[in-house]
Amino acid sequence: MEQKYIVALEIGSSHIRAAVGVVDESGVLTILAVEDENAINVVRYGWIQNVEEVSNRINKLIKKLENYQSISPRKIKSVYVSIGGRSTMATSRQIVRHFDDGVDITDKIIQQIKDEARQMVVSDRKVIEVLPREFAVDNLDCPNPVGTVGRNIKAEINLVTCKPVIGYSNIQRAVTERQQLNIKGEIVRQSAIADLVLTSDEKKLGCMLVDFGAETTTVSMYKNGTLRYFETLPLGSRNITRDIMSLNHTEENAEQLKKVLGDVVNVEPNYRKHDFDGDATEVNNYVRARAGEIIVNIIEQPKYAGYKISSDLPGGIIIVGAGAKLKGFTDQLASQSGLNVRLGNIPGTIRISDPKLQSLDFIDVIALLNAAARRNPQECTEVPVQVNVVYDDDDSYDEDDDDEPGPRPIKGKEKKEKKEMKPKVEEKREPKGPSKLSQWKDRLATMLFNEADENDE
Repeated sequence: MEQKYIVALEIGSSHIRAAVGVVDESGVLTILAVEDENAINVVRYGWIQNVEEVSNRINKLIKKLENYQSISPRKIKSVYVSIGGRSTMATSRQIVRHFDDGVDITDKIIQQIKDEARQMVVSDRKVIEVLPREFAVDNLDCPNPVGTVGRNIKAEINLVTCKPVIGYSNIQRAVTERQQLNIKGEIVRQSAIADLVLTSDEKKLGCMLVDFGAETTTVSMYKNGTLRYFETLPLGSRNITRDIMSLNHTEENAEQLKKVLGDVVNVEPNYRKHDFDGDATEVNNYVRARAGEIIVNIIEQPKYAGYKISSDLPGGIIIVGAGAKLKGFTDQLASQSGLNVRLGNIPGTIRISDPKLQSLDFIDVIALLNAAARRNPQECTEVPVQVNVVYDDDDSYDEDDDDEPGPRPIKGKEKKEKKEMKPKVEEKREPKGPSKLSQWKDRLATMLFNEADENDE
């Protein structure tokens, strides 16, 4: 596989991020650049609310990325986009196939099963991804049925869906219609993050992935290596910010107070007195109350998935998102759930050109690049073609070459920058002497004159 430049676009509730990476011949991904723009009040709960404003921010991101030395002079023409937000969810469907005789289970049969499951979705939702959950061939569990022989096959399929108008159509308007960017593929944000930060052992044992964002918190659970549960809660770290705003603070100031004073574990926050001259405990009470509500909702999710949190999820909780940086949040989540909690991180298999991009803030968009790199990546950029005009100095214009009306071109024009224009110098010409005919006439006249003189004598 030749080296390819791929571009990812992540539209979240607080930021819109775009990133460029390059996939080499061996399939290794290198992150070249990441840029972000504020999305407060133009994206709500992961849905694009103001298409025009989102489009303008995307335009700014593309221009920033194209100015990177590692990317220029390439122009971005296509992107991979994430699908997430409040309308995103997963539903399970069961497909059963019976055969008269034992048949070889092939990739074609599995694809037919996926296509059949896709048709079973509710009409007002769009299927983004079809994820096989488990298979059984002749009533025997079979994680990988391709290559087996049986008379019947039963499949449990997860369909990840979203509302078409809110979750997808506005993305098309902002990206394709207004910015003329082709969409190479739609990737479920939560699935991409899971593939990036979860280990294979965590997926097999059973674990919970929590994406604690600005306005939503997405919870997914894995067991026996596959996705078993997926739900998006309409709660996020911005709810804490808005609670603090009720104390007569602007949103910008409330956000800063949350970061400086917020402490989910301790009632009395530890901070420098000159950072805030008000009642820090009162502010922190709002932080602890709302964070506690979010934690309760997270640890309730295994019940809806049919799991016991204490025994069915030994792989623990892996948390990502800007909200995960709230002081004491992971400690409190571990205490109330009884599970080990760790922050998701970027694996060493991905090369990153700038150490600053290792930040937890950029995991979402880097996860999209990683997912695209693993799915037969397609080139997203192109190099502009430069046209060099060459002038022929010896070319001259022939009137017979052009009989069309209108002004005629002047050929053979020299380039001023290449040739110096020399001033014309008038040459001094010597006066012309008599012609040969005149000289013969003079000689003949002289001879006749001399002959006449002789006769007179």
